[in-house]
Formats: sequence, structure tokens, C-alpha cells
Amino acid sequence: MTVSDRVRLLDEIRILEFIAVELNLYLDNNPNDHKAIRDYNSFTKQLMAVKDEYQRRYGPLSNFGTAWSQSPWAWLNDPWPWELD
Repeated sequence: MTVSDRVRLLDEIRILEFIAVELNLYLDNNPNDHKAIRDYNSFTKQLMAVKDEYQRRYGPLSNFGTAWSQSPWAWLNDPWPWELD
């Protein structure tokens, strides 16, 4: 596991989150577009998988019940995701 692997996963998360937000906004105005709904669900599934992989390898992306933690408590270990740039 290298820093470049970690950054690659973070970049993939950013891209998939952007796509999900854009599709969400589109669907707010076009709620009956079945292809867009399928696309949204597909990208959301991909996003969840990449976030899960990142969190298993490097720890939580956010706090307060959105990610599990190993023992001992490791929330403060390693740089925060936004400190990797």
C-alpha cells in the first residue's frame, strides 16, 4: 500500500461522488428518467465499494457512525484524507 494507491482511491471516490451528485440533481428535475435512475444506482454501488475498500485499507473517511474502527481506536492515526494532496 503506497501513498499513490491511497490517492488513487481518494480520486476515484471524488469522481464517483461528483457523478452521484450530478445525477441526483438531474433526477430531482427528471424523476421518471429510468436510465438515469439505473445509472445513479450503478454509480452509487461503485462509490460504496470504493469507499469500503478505502476504509478497510486506510481507516475512516468521516466520523460519527459512518465507518467502523479497528481496536485500538485509530481515528487520529495517519494523515486525514484531505492532507494527502
